[in-house]
Amino acid sequence: MIETMLTLLVEKRGWFFDLLAQHIGLSLVSIALAAVIGLSLGIAIAQWRRGAKPVLALVNFVYTIPSIALFGFLIPVTGIGDLTAVVALTVYALLPMVRGTYAGLAAIDPAIVEAARGMGSTDRQLLYRIELPLAAPVIMSSIRTMATMTIALTGIASFIGAGGLGVAIYRGITTNNLAMTLAGSVLIALLAIAVDALLSIAEKATRRHLEPSKERTRARRPAHAPAGMRARRTRLAPAIGAFAAIMLVAGGALALAQRGGGDALDALGGLGGSDGPGAAGSDAVISIATKPMTEQYILGEMLDLLIERDTDLTVELTQGVGGGTANIEPGIESGDFDLYPEYTGTGWNAVLKHEDTYDESLFDTMQQEYESQLGLTWVGQYGFDNTFGLAVSADVAERHNLRTYSDLARAAGGLRLGAEPDFFDRQDGYPGLQEAYGMNFGSTRDMDISLKYRALFEGQVDAIVVSTTDGQVADERLVVLEDDRGFYPSYRCGNVVRLDTLAAHPELQEELLKLNGAISDEEMARMNNEVETKSREPRAVAEEFLVAKGLM
Repeated sequence: MIETMLTLLVEKRGWFFDLLAQHIGLSLVSIALAAVIGLSLGIAIAQWRRGAKPVLALVNFVYTIPSIALFGFLIPVTGIGDLTAVVALTVYALLPMVRGTYAGLAAIDPAIVEAARGMGSTDRQLLYRIELPLAAPVIMSSIRTMATMTIALTGIASFIGAGGLGVAIYRGITTNNLAMTLAGSVLIALLAIAVDALLSIAEKATRRHLEPSKERTRARRPAHAPAGMRARRTRLAPAIGAFAAIMLVAGGALALAQRGGGDALDALGGLGGSDGPGAAGSDAVISIATKPMTEQYILGEMLDLLIERDTDLTVELTQGVGGGTANIEPGIESGDFDLYPEYTGTGWNAVLKHEDTYDESLFDTMQQEYESQLGLTWVGQYGFDNTFGLAVSADVAERHNLRTYSDLARAAGGLRLGAEPDFFDRQDGYPGLQEAYGMNFGSTRDMDISLKYRALFEGQVDAIVVSTTDGQVADERLVVLEDDRGFYPSYRCGNVVRLDTLAAHPELQEELLKLNGAISDEEMARMNNEVETKSREPRAVAEEFLVAKGLM
């Protein structure tokens, strides 16, 4: 596995370098912001002790909010991408920073403070010449802890399309590529270790600076200063220097990320994403998002290849946005994305919030509502229908004699169902199955779309929700059951595009229509299988298919 990982790192070094640059930019901007805000808050509550308890309680409370929930709160305000990631990471980094600053300042011997005041020091002089220098080792230790934690936590930024090494981890999990998951994890660990080592040097420097040598004491001793005061006097230079170094590294990382391209930060002042099509760069940039599933990775690469080859447009591809429709659809409405592959049944029920079952006779109605209500439209249908299905392990199917959904409904009380979180709330999901089949499982388990097959094969659940074009549905360890009452609606895949993007770039429509009806259910399942079981790259599979179809 290690050899495979190293080979992958060499072969895709450009891609991993871009992800590393993005990870560094996101991490260090968040670290720098948390250091400034946390240091300021810590100083404020140390000076105004009555405010310490409520501020620390608030910071503690915010820290307990799960990252996914925090993303959910922020997305309506800050959108999809870099800004949301930086805000969330900064919030999580505040706790150690505020606590460390406050603890360092609160631990200073009051006698030292009183002696300094007795010598005529102003509040500003007391803070900058006495208190902060004495608290510097504790503050540097907090920065060190906060930096390491933030670098590790930045892996979740990929969940909302902000890039970083989490993209490699999440894609590896989704496509069953353990080497890619391991490579992303190892790079994050090495980055965290490197930054921790650099900050440990700065921390030791501040501690050494507070240990007065005879030469330094004699050189600095003013004739009128008390002996105890002379022994403890120091300067803020090491702490300021360490913090300045962090800021400089953050600036350098931003520049590196800009050169790296991809989804890297454009600039600290422009973290909020685009204000419309192509706002991140020129009007010739088309931003495409995909969901975190193998076939969407492949479709994203197809769109990238076709658009960049046949037009003057540049594609900015954000692969595997966590949460799927729930996060991408608000992003495309706000202008963070220009287009993404979507499924008709999902558009009808999850986006337009209709409760009835979708079939393709409703497509024109759905198209009109997308255009009038959302400023979006559907362009091009790929041809395959990725509808839901229910699958059980082969052992469970044999033990309970399961062949159809009706069979499963009779045995469901003693079985465990695993599915994506939104499946349990959608009318075309579990509530609908309960109503149509009287299907009530003994227990249910929320899980990521990329983990459900492993959970089934390892016996953690007895039944899972599958997509009919999944590459793993042909695995002999599972049995896909028959929907004998025709419950599931149609989920034909097509492209959802912003109307203003099509108006600005009419040549885009022609490219999207080239894939109209080009992919059958079997072809999509075969391509998914190439990636998931043969560890092929989605781009290579996409290019091979386009060549075979005469589109490239």
